[in-house]
Amino acid sequence: MIVSVGSASDVKRVTQALAAHGQWVARVEATATEQLLVLAPYGAAVDAARLREIPGVRAVSTPASTRPLLDGAGSTVAVGDIVIGGERRTLIAGPCAVESEARIHALASTLARHGVSVLRGGAHKPRTSPYAFRGHGDVALGWLRDAADAAGMKVVTEVLSEGDVDAVAARADLLQVGSRNMAAFALLRAVGRAGLPVLLKRGAAATIDEWLLAAEHLLAAGARGVVLCERGVRGFDHETRNLLDLSAVALLANVHRLPVIVDPSHATGRRDLVVPLARAALACGAAGVMVEVHDQPELALSDGPQALAPDDVAAIGGRS
Repeated sequence: MIVSVGSASDVKRVTQALAAHGQWVARVEATATEQLLVLAPYGAAVDAARLREIPGVRAVSTPASTRPLLDGAGSTVAVGDIVIGGERRTLIAGPCAVESEARIHALASTLARHGVSVLRGGAHKPRTSPYAFRGHGDVALGWLRDAADAAGMKVVTEVLSEGDVDAVAARADLLQVGSRNMAAFALLRAVGRAGLPVLLKRGAAATIDEWLLAAEHLLAAGARGVVLCERGVRGFDHETRNLLDLSAVALLANVHRLPVIVDPSHATGRRDLVVPLARAALACGAAGVMVEVHDQPELALSDGPQALAPDDVAAIGGRS
């Protein structure tokens, strides 16, 4: 909410009165004729009419939401017959990259026995180095789809470019937009037009508001729901790859009531931290976790150091 007061001399007095109502001023914006007190969104529930009674207050207004579709989207997203959000917790797992048909089938079979309901794996991989393994492309999409079907699972995989949308949408149940592309607005519109649910990873330097507005882009274009994925933001400590922001998870899950999952594999880059952080994510309200798994991590073509062994997934807990 925004509280308008007449002059700068009123600001301190009104601010103190607002605090008595459980309202905190996030910032003050001055215009030529008034002072605008922008209230923090985490104040106590209070009727605006009560705030208007405070001496010195001219008006109280609630600005129109910048993300009306997301505000009305609800706390769950259906991916086929699987619901992400609500009371149960969804396990999403698989290799960083789909390396071979035989390997993805074997992994899917094992992961299904451990309660994993969505199979992940990259067919088109965004890599920092142009010389790193970038996936097998469309043929790997077929391997991923067949392996998931054989194991009774759904498929999530990343869309890298607008030209890939149709091919990925034909084989995936949940389209992933990666961290690097969170603000690629033309891609967001193309993915949204596919009419499928989307898993949207947070950009490495994105604010929560920027992340949510990217989700609004997807919904405005026609996406059938958005699952947010926290995967760490850039920090300054090199002990982990990124800084996992569990406060954002708690905020989105418990205040905004949106379906949010956590990817501790990319957040840390360390196998030994994946399970404890996955448990922590579920404890603070995440709708599920997405982890990388490989049967021989030391031989993985990408991200081996952060991949769990298939049987380690059982230690996370939570089933969809």
